[in-house]
This record gives sequence, structure tokens and C-alpha cells, in this order.
Amino acid sequence: MLKTSFSKAIGLGVLLLSIIGLVYCSLAMGQLSISFRAVWQVITNYDPNNTEHMVIATSRLTRAIIAVVVGMTFAVAGVLVQALTRNPLAAPDLIGVNAGAIFFIVVAITWLNLQSLDQYMWFAFLGAAISGAAVFFLSSIGRDGLTPIKIIIAGTALSALFVSFTQGLLVIDEQSLQTVLFWISGSIAGRDMTLLTSVLPFLLAALVVSLFIGKSMNVFSSGDDIAKSVGQNVGLLKIVLGVLIIVLAGGSVAVVGSVGFVGLIVPHIAKRLVGTDYRWVLPYGALIGSCLLLTADISARFIIIPQEMPIGVMTAMIGGPFFVYLVKKGVRKQ
Repeated sequence: MLKTSFSKAIGLGVLLLSIIGLVYCSLAMGQLSISFRAVWQVITNYDPNNTEHMVIATSRLTRAIIAVVVGMTFAVAGVLVQALTRNPLAAPDLIGVNAGAIFFIVVAITWLNLQSLDQYMWFAFLGAAISGAAVFFLSSIGRDGLTPIKIIIAGTALSALFVSFTQGLLVIDEQSLQTVLFWISGSIAGRDMTLLTSVLPFLLAALVVSLFIGKSMNVFSSGDDIAKSVGQNVGLLKIVLGVLIIVLAGGSVAVVGSVGFVGLIVPHIAKRLVGTDYRWVLPYGALIGSCLLLTADISARFIIIPQEMPIGVMTAMIGGPFFVYLVKKGVRKQ
């Protein structure tokens, strides 16, 4: 574990360099292998008539940027969910964000006959927002107000409900299944930069706010009673966390579909490195999330050539064994 502020700052620098290196690999590696020298030439002397330059500029650069941003937002959403629910096994899809987004996409396809990726994206964002808002509304009902256990119960119930509705609609209209699988499994391939830029202002604003509430989250993590005793407005912080989670996770699902394990394992990796201080966990989580999604996207290009493995499957293949390792290591320590 990195103990001093200086070593933690060095760690952030190492992660930033890792992201730059992975982005460079993402631009060079794929079914069409491009030399690293050619990648550098695209940066320094772009030639629109060069096929390799065109592939990088029109396809791979977009994928790399989306992977960096979405990796950050999924990871930070995971950190916030686990802090809000005080559950180390919690993830953004636990509060129904993914299920709500997919259900609204299915509605857009089966009932409204929409065929534009841009339209699907906004329906996914809307579904994620409505689902997340419903979870927090249901969780706030009762004398105890908004509690971690009620959030988990409401999120699990609402996710199951949306999954059932989605399956029902797909049984009725099987022709929509292939289109929906594109979102259910998660994918960066074929995404246009306009999909990201449409929600980017919301995602960046939520990321910035998240990085500035680390100190408040440290107090909140000690328990509601202690947080209230030192003057923290616990109710307001829970609402802020809920809104941030909905924006970050909902916007990410709207762009790339349902990508699991990033929001689940990244918070654990960050805490293993820097401890439980959220002022460090949040920036570390953001950078580790980008590294993980970039690695998954690069690996997905070589598993089933000439096709690509869905990136959601790759994050599960990468994250699943590592999470099992973390759990076993933690159990042994206890």
C-alpha cells in the first residue's frame, strides 16, 4: 500500500503514463496492425490519403477516447455506490441503472421503431435516470429515511422488474434481439464520437464534483451517527451521491451499453493501493478504470478474429478472476 502523499502522487503519475501507453497501443493494435511509428506520424503529420492514418483517425482514436472516459465514469460510479451503500460488493448495476437503460432501449426499438444509435443513447440515459431516481425514492420511504440496506433491496427489486419486462418484450419481438444484444453485452466498436460528446458535459461535471467530495465521504464512511455528530448533512450528501451515480453510470451505459465488473473491482484495487481515504481513492479509481477498459478493448480485438469479443465479456474475463483473488486474500487476512 502506498502510504505517503508523495508516493501516492507518484502512483497517479504512473497511472497517467500507463493510460498514455495503452492509448498508443489501442491506436496501433487490431486486425490491421499499424506500426507505432505510423501512429506517431498521425499525431505529428496526419495524411488523410493514407489508409493507416484514416483507420486511426476515424475509428481507433474514437474508441480509445471513449474507453478512457467511460472507464473513468464507471469506476468512479462504483466507488460512490460502495460508499453510499457501505457494501463492498455493490456496483452501479445494483441500483437498477443498467437494467433501466436496457429496458428503455428495448422500448425504443420495439414500440417506437427507432433505429438511430443517438436516439438509443438518449433513451438509455433516460431509462437509467428514471430507474436510479425510482430506487432512491423507494429507499427514502419510511421512518428511517434513505438507508444503505433499503437502497440495495430497492435496487435489486427494480433491476429484476426491468429485466423481466425486457425479456417479455424481446420474446414478443425477437427481431430486436440482435440490436439489443449490442447494448446488453457492452461494446465500444462502432460508436461515433457524437455519442460521447452528447453526454460528455454531464459526465465531466459529475467527475469533477466527485473528486471534490472525498473529504465529506471520509466522514460519511464512519457512519450516519458520527457524521451527524460532526455537523455533516448526511441526507444532502446521500442525495448528491445518488445524483452523481445516476449521471456517471447512466451516461456510461448510454454510450457503450452494460459493462460489468469495472465499477465492482476498481474500488477494491484503488483501496488496496491507497487505503480508504476517498480523496485518493476517487482519482486512483478513475485512472485504474480507464486502464482496465482500454486493456479490455485491446484484448477484445484478438479473441475471435476476424470478429470482436463484446467488451462487457472481456471486463468479466479480466475482472472476475482478479476479484476472486481479492476476496480470497481478504478472507485470509480476516
